[in-house]
Amino acid sequence: MNGQANVLEVTDLKVHFPAGKGALVHAVDGVSFAVAQGVAFGLVGESGSGKTTAAMACARLTEITSGAVHLNGEDITHLEGGRLKQARRHIQVVFQDPYASLNPRERAGAIVRRPLDLLQIGTPAERSQRVDQLFELVGLRPEQQQLFPHQFSGGQRQRIGVARALATHPRLVICDEPVSALDVAIQAQILNLLARLKRELGLSYLFISHDLAVVQHLCDRIAVMYLGQIVEIGSRRELFSRPMHPYTHALISAVPSPERVGPPANERIRLMGDPSSPISPPAGCRFAGRCAYAQDRCRAEMPRLQQAGDDHAVACHRAAEPEIVKAREALMNAAPG
Repeated sequence: MNGQANVLEVTDLKVHFPAGKGALVHAVDGVSFAVAQGVAFGLVGESGSGKTTAAMACARLTEITSGAVHLNGEDITHLEGGRLKQARRHIQVVFQDPYASLNPRERAGAIVRRPLDLLQIGTPAERSQRVDQLFELVGLRPEQQQLFPHQFSGGQRQRIGVARALATHPRLVICDEPVSALDVAIQAQILNLLARLKRELGLSYLFISHDLAVVQHLCDRIAVMYLGQIVEIGSRRELFSRPMHPYTHALISAVPSPERVGPPANERIRLMGDPSSPISPPAGCRFAGRCAYAQDRCRAEMPRLQQAGDDHAVACHRAAEPEIVKAREALMNAAPG
C-alpha cells in the first residue's frame, strides 16, 4: 500500500436481486476492499462476476443488500435525499458506452456542466470557467462545447464523459469498462489520458474491466472477482508475477505481459465447463466446478481470503500446495509464442 488514507472502504458488501419464486441472484456476495488516495484499484473478472454491480453499489446506484460503504470516512450505505446527493459530489462515474451515456439532445458543454448545475456548485460564471478548464484538460477544443454528441468520434465522446465525471472535483472516479466499446488505438489514448489525470490531479480510480491487459496498464492494485466474490487481491506486480489462484492463472495465461514471458497460444489455460448459477451458488469454492485442481474440500468448504504476503491475499485452499505452485511457475516461465 502507499500509506495514504483510504478514499473508499467496502466491508462485506452484498447485493442480491430477486429472481422470482423466492430465489435470489447473489450478484455480489461478501466483498471487502479499500481504495487509497491516489491509487487506481482494478476489479477484474469475466462477464457475470459481479464487478460492475459492486462498483455501482459503491456509488449507491444499485441497492445494497448488506455490508457497508464508506467514502472519505463517511458511511454512505444508507444515505438518502439531499445527503446522498451531496455525497455523490465526491464519487463520479465514467460509463462504459460513450454512445449511450451522453444525452443526444444536449450540447457537449451543457453535458459537462450539468453536474455543477445539479449540485449548485459555484456561480454561473465559475461553472462556465470550469467547463472551459475541463475541455482543455481532456484534450478537446473550446469551440467543441457547442457540438452535439453525434458530431464526435467514440474516443471524443468518452473524453466528454471523463470531463463530466471530473466536473465536481471528485475524490473517487469509477471507471466502468471505459474503453471496451472503443477501437484498440483509441483505447490506448483514453487509458493514457486517465493515467495522466490520475498523476496530475491525484485522482483515485475504481476501475472495472474484464481485460487484464487494460487493468495492468493503469491499476496499482487489482482484485480478481469470480461469481460475486474476490478470489485474489494484491499489487499489480504481485498479481502478475506471482498469481496464486487457479482462476487468476487462467486469466493471465491469455494476456501478454511485460512483467513475464507469455505462453504460446497452445499453452493457454482453457477453463472447463460454465460458471455455477448465481441463484444457487455452491457451498464450497465457487470456482471448484471449473478448476483442474479441485478436491473434495474445495467443493464442500468455502475458502476465505488469506494473506499470502504483505500486499497479497488469496481465497484458495490449495494455493500454497506444490501442485499449484508448480503450475504458477510453469505459467510464469512459459516460452514465448
